[in-house]
Amino acid sequence: MFALAAALLVGINLRPAITSVAALLDQATETFALDGVQRSLLATLPVIAFGLTAPLGPLLARRFGTARALVIAMAALAASLVLRVLDGWLLLPGTFLSGAAIMVGATLLPPYLKSLNAGGLWVGLSSMSFGVGAALGAGLAVPLDVTLGGVAPALAAWALLAALAGLTMALVSGRGAVSAAASRPPLALAAEVRPTVILMTAVFSLQALLYFAVTTWLPLMLASHGEDRATAGWLLGWFSLIGLIPSLLAPVIARRRRLLVWFGPGLGLVMAAGFVWFALDAGSDAAVVTVLGVVQNAGFGLAMGLLVSLSADESSAGILSAIAQGIGYAVAGGASLLLGIAHDLTGEWTVSLVVMALLAVMLSAAVALAIRRRPVSLVAAPVR
Repeated sequence: MFALAAALLVGINLRPAITSVAALLDQATETFALDGVQRSLLATLPVIAFGLTAPLGPLLARRFGTARALVIAMAALAASLVLRVLDGWLLLPGTFLSGAAIMVGATLLPPYLKSLNAGGLWVGLSSMSFGVGAALGAGLAVPLDVTLGGVAPALAAWALLAALAGLTMALVSGRGAVSAAASRPPLALAAEVRPTVILMTAVFSLQALLYFAVTTWLPLMLASHGEDRATAGWLLGWFSLIGLIPSLLAPVIARRRRLLVWFGPGLGLVMAAGFVWFALDAGSDAAVVTVLGVVQNAGFGLAMGLLVSLSADESSAGILSAIAQGIGYAVAGGASLLLGIAHDLTGEWTVSLVVMALLAVMLSAAVALAIRRRPVSLVAAPVR
């Protein structure tokens, strides 16, 4: 139970570094004298780092064991959150390092849970913990800015939570739970398993792209609708908060075929409708954010649940997680940056939101195909 609780604490740390910046993006731009390109990089660099550093998680796990690798990730995250606000030139490198640390944690949680034989409820709780962290980062950003007297201490404060997660996981490692380093399994992408890998990569890429496009740019989108920064920050927090229960239930539903066949593809279609609704700017921002918060957080929970349920064993879960999340986050980071650039070029968010609606339809199709697949092993059988 303690080992599972440690996973939840790690999960809570995998979003505040991103959503706290999104909620304070204008203030950070002013404080650190950023130009337009630097502002976009600050907002999207963690997600770009996800894709570029995806192999780090499995490499660290093979060298140190899964739990100890998670300890390293949380220590690196705590250090990077402080480092990036010490001086202006450290802001972007420190942000990249925080993204790399988050990626290690996100990649290793599925195999960590698989090794503990975690059921659908615990996988759901793990997915929900990401949303808790996102909501805390967004909702507390402005109050911390006011209370602590500036953007720098408000962003650095999250290092304390990362340090707590690292200490907790260190206790798990010290008890010997999930701490042994695994021997390097030979990768086996046989022809029959490749469709599953491709589909899960597509599912994770599309849901991550749409999720991070919203968490990165939502405050600015809301500002274009006339919302003040406090309201925009609150709505970003609400986007994550309202999605807690859906992200909990989605991995459980992922194991129930009769529900999954309509639930999975339906999420993408509702997302598409929500983006079109938001683009119309009909004066119902809170309602749109609520709908998107429910379906997008459920989509993330579903993707995490499928990574576990479509893997035949712990090693396969680690490999599938690294491939799908690595490529997925690389796509998400690059595309989120392009959506921000499209806004800068057009002066509005309509084009970006229409593109996001089309991508949501593609997500629906990818999920419909992925849920028909069976669990696969990505590890070659030993030669006798």
